[in-house]
Amino acid sequence: MDNIAYRINELKTKIGELPVGYISKKNINGKTRYYHQWTEFGKIKSKYIKDGELETLQEQIELRRKLQKELKALEKEVPKMKNVPLTEFHTKVSAGESLMRMTESVRRYERRDCFKSIKKFLELPNEPRICVIYGLRRTGKTTMLFQTIQDMTAEDFSKTVYIKIEADDTMAGLNKDLQLLYDSGIRNVFIDEITLMSDFIDSSSLLSDVYAVMGMKIILSGTDSLGFWLAKNQELYDRAYSIHTTFIPFREYSRLLKKDDIDEYIRYGGTLRAGEIDFDDEDLLSEESAFRSDESTRRYIDTAISKNIQHSLVHCEDGGQFRHLYTLYEAGELTSAINRIIEDMNHRFILEVLTRDFKSNDLKLAAKNLRGEANPEKRTDILDDVDVEAVTQRLMDILEIRNSEDRKIGITKTHIEEIKEYLKALDLIYYTSVETTIPGAAPYDNIVFTQPGMRYCQAQALVHSLMKDSLFSAQSEQMKELVTNRILDEVKGRMLEDIVLMETAKKLNPKRYKVFKLKFAAGEFDMVIYDREKNVCGIYEIKHSDKSDANQYRHLADADKCEQTERRFGQIVSKAVLYRGESFETENGIAYRNVEEYLKNDIVDFSLEQAMDNDIQNGMDLI
Repeated sequence: MDNIAYRINELKTKIGELPVGYISKKNINGKTRYYHQWTEFGKIKSKYIKDGELETLQEQIELRRKLQKELKALEKEVPKMKNVPLTEFHTKVSAGESLMRMTESVRRYERRDCFKSIKKFLELPNEPRICVIYGLRRTGKTTMLFQTIQDMTAEDFSKTVYIKIEADDTMAGLNKDLQLLYDSGIRNVFIDEITLMSDFIDSSSLLSDVYAVMGMKIILSGTDSLGFWLAKNQELYDRAYSIHTTFIPFREYSRLLKKDDIDEYIRYGGTLRAGEIDFDDEDLLSEESAFRSDESTRRYIDTAISKNIQHSLVHCEDGGQFRHLYTLYEAGELTSAINRIIEDMNHRFILEVLTRDFKSNDLKLAAKNLRGEANPEKRTDILDDVDVEAVTQRLMDILEIRNSEDRKIGITKTHIEEIKEYLKALDLIYYTSVETTIPGAAPYDNIVFTQPGMRYCQAQALVHSLMKDSLFSAQSEQMKELVTNRILDEVKGRMLEDIVLMETAKKLNPKRYKVFKLKFAAGEFDMVIYDREKNVCGIYEIKHSDKSDANQYRHLADADKCEQTERRFGQIVSKAVLYRGESFETENGIAYRNVEEYLKNDIVDFSLEQAMDNDIQNGMDLI
């Protein structure tokens, strides 16, 4: 709005800090005395001005008058809607100065990567489609709406309104409001929380088929993102642009919240709530995160995901999209079933960590490091006495007991698959590919949570609860803490692998590049990038450590594994270890690269960097 809103708010703040009224003078016994006078609640107030204060007060009052004059002139420039009082609307419509004040609150925030897609939509001429912004809670949807309005020229702003939908609003009422708005010259309509409207999914085509065709630019946003997904596949099929906000990659998270630590992203990544309050307050960061504790994570899953799915299904075709989930809904078990399935996926992730990583590492490295600790206060041989087989088996047994509870409330495989389908539609889960070297063997999927903080928090809560089991209760607190930290280190390591695989796959053009984990009869490459056009590949190990060790790249240097790989995926032209330390090159051609820099920059394959430059895609562009 050409910064009109910013200047108006700035003027109001400054005026509020300056003294009101005027200065009068009286001649008393031949001596001139000055008084500060003003009106308060209809009564004239007066205060004697002491020596030395007159000049300063005169300057302040004169400045106030000058600023008030500027404010009055600017407020005349604020466009107002033509002829339609806001009281005549059926929905909550904001425009003009009130909208200007609303949008001012987001001025200090950074912009999401997908912000430019909204601007691109508004610039499209004669566009008969609408724009849909959807994603889970706390991913910046409303903020982007306000930022878009903030950037408008005064002329465009004069044709713009913001509508906040409430649960009792209907499409019939919105239709009447849009007719009034169109007749009054409004051409840009931002509608927030439209999925709260019970008849939105089944009647949303009205917005594209009538008002978008008439020349209105309509931008929708809402919390129940599954409702948008259902509408896009039915009423809004081929009638809407989609902008997704749920997935926040490390690069963007780091830029928005000024946090470069991958461990912090693993712990809290997925929402922007922490950054909205104070980027520099570490305690607040933890407290405001949706994933700061098991309880806050459960609340987030319940409100942002489970109720999102249930509310959307209830209002789609009068419940006709429930499919096999209707029996759970009818029994009042659907929300808890969704919660349990999300928890179950994370528990199974821990189970795999325990069987593959925790057990295979055998705690030997941790035990060795503790025995050789330079600090005598930290030096201990306590891990030498841990029966890793017994610990692992007991953890697995407890997990199996927990997971068997799902069968008691009647959750079937069909229920699980249908719920997973909806979780994928919400952009909550992403499938990465796992390949083998067996010719003709089909790849299989690995489920990654796009909000890492959710997975880590549930993993952390589970591991801590397992430590309360009778097997561990007799052990010292030191031993329990060491075992817990060791397991959680392995969890972070596995999650880092998943994050790198997912973000690389999302970044590269899938028509040309294939990104996957490659498993051998013994061992694996954490990531392979295969260039179909050139029939070459790069192979990677991904380590959570900040220390380099020749053992980390033993698979990359294994001639037999490399030969098996080249038979299927062409010549290996790049070998690298992605880890948390400094970047350098080894003598045998293995590159060590800092994983945080890898994720933050557009460098995906160091040896094929130029070849890939034109194939980096922006996953947030219009779909």
